[in-house]
Amino acid sequence: MKKHTIMHIRVQHVRASLAFCSRSILFFIIAMMMGSCQDNLMNNIAVAGPLAITSSTDNLVLAQKNDNSTALTLSWTTGTNHGTGSSIAYVLQIDKKGNNFATAIQFNMGKGIYTKSFTVAELNDSLLHHWQFQVGVVAQLEARVIDTVYSAPMTKDVSESVYMNVTPYQPVSKTLYLIGDASPNGWNANTAIALTPSVTDPTVFIYQGSLNAGALKFITTLGQFLPSYNEGADSTHIVYRTDNSQSDNKFAIPAAGLYKITVSLLDSTISIAKATAPPYSTLYLVGSAAPNGWDIANASPLVQSINNPFIFTYQGVLNAGTFKFPVNTSTSWGQNMYMRVNDSTMYLHQGGASDDNQWTIAKKGYYTLTLNLANNTVKIQRTELYIVGDATPIGWSIDQAIALTEDATDGCIFTYNGPLVAGQFKFPVNRNTDWGQDMYMMVDNTHMYRHVGGASDDNKWTITTAGNYVITANVETLSISIQKQ
Repeated sequence: MKKHTIMHIRVQHVRASLAFCSRSILFFIIAMMMGSCQDNLMNNIAVAGPLAITSSTDNLVLAQKNDNSTALTLSWTTGTNHGTGSSIAYVLQIDKKGNNFATAIQFNMGKGIYTKSFTVAELNDSLLHHWQFQVGVVAQLEARVIDTVYSAPMTKDVSESVYMNVTPYQPVSKTLYLIGDASPNGWNANTAIALTPSVTDPTVFIYQGSLNAGALKFITTLGQFLPSYNEGADSTHIVYRTDNSQSDNKFAIPAAGLYKITVSLLDSTISIAKATAPPYSTLYLVGSAAPNGWDIANASPLVQSINNPFIFTYQGVLNAGTFKFPVNTSTSWGQNMYMRVNDSTMYLHQGGASDDNQWTIAKKGYYTLTLNLANNTVKIQRTELYIVGDATPIGWSIDQAIALTEDATDGCIFTYNGPLVAGQFKFPVNRNTDWGQDMYMMVDNTHMYRHVGGASDDNKWTITTAGNYVITANVETLSISIQKQ
């Protein structure tokens, strides 16, 4: 019995020893694997590669017809944090080739961003106005990226430069206006009628609407008769006129009627043709976003333009909700309607069809909706509010007008909280430097009205005592509160 007991103990001891060895070997293997993984991880960090930048092209000829297209994309690698595990931020610099980045345009890209794109218009504007390259002459640029590794201490790496040849263009005007006794607004340069830029080509402008018998030409800036575009070699061509000593030939409209005018500033061509009437003379707004909701019998009418009968406009408060445009107020709901393709285009829904595609308003606000039945486009704009005047920190520099803060839930309420000095102020709805935009002006110290762009009224509020003020303006109720703090 003792032998068996001893043998049994020895067997258990052997088994325990084998188990211990197995565990030891397993732990050894795991440790080796972990060490190997750590080595691989360190090697991966170490061999992540130097910071490098590449360009989508090295030779580019810009054209204004492609203004909104991407001209150039610069991309860069992550670089390395040198095994520190620290985050990396990037700065992109672009300058003339060989200028040692003395006049570089710099972009602070931050962390986790490895690419930057530029439109044709952006790049061309920088070439002409920042670096002052010549139109039509190849400009040589170089770009590099600098990283900052947020280790202790911080370190920086600079990539090798990438080089590009870019040829800029001379931009034509981005605005065009119609004047003349053939125009519904006559020869008044301050109230000249704006042509609409083509959706596909910003150098092509279109007017579709009524004309009188008489003469017309085009100006580029409200209130200024020069420069202008006049009749060129014949009635299908335009010529650019910059001085009163130059010939002032005008286009002739033989009879009153509806016309479509298409002007290509780059091609120096013009087409003036008789136009048909729009398919509808009335349009309405209906929906949960509309002032009268789904009450189609009381749907809100849109205003048809006198100058261009294809243009219909709604201006007023919209609530969060949906909407569409019936062509009448029939309560049978069987009429045709204009419905949504996307936020900027529409189609004509046929009465009785099952489709019901509506636009959505996410936030209550004061909106301007503009429909063009000639090309089935829609423009949806929520009013913004700015403050300008010699009472404000920016004076009368409307291009720097201070944006008021929009209420988080009610886009009709705006607040200015800041310093004012003795002087005057008013509220433009954008920063257009031609001053032709709508503005909110003074009725009294607690009420305001919406001034129509181009009208002669100019009623401003007056601050008599300098200090910090809180101004709250409500474009729905047309009320205003001016409180000195």
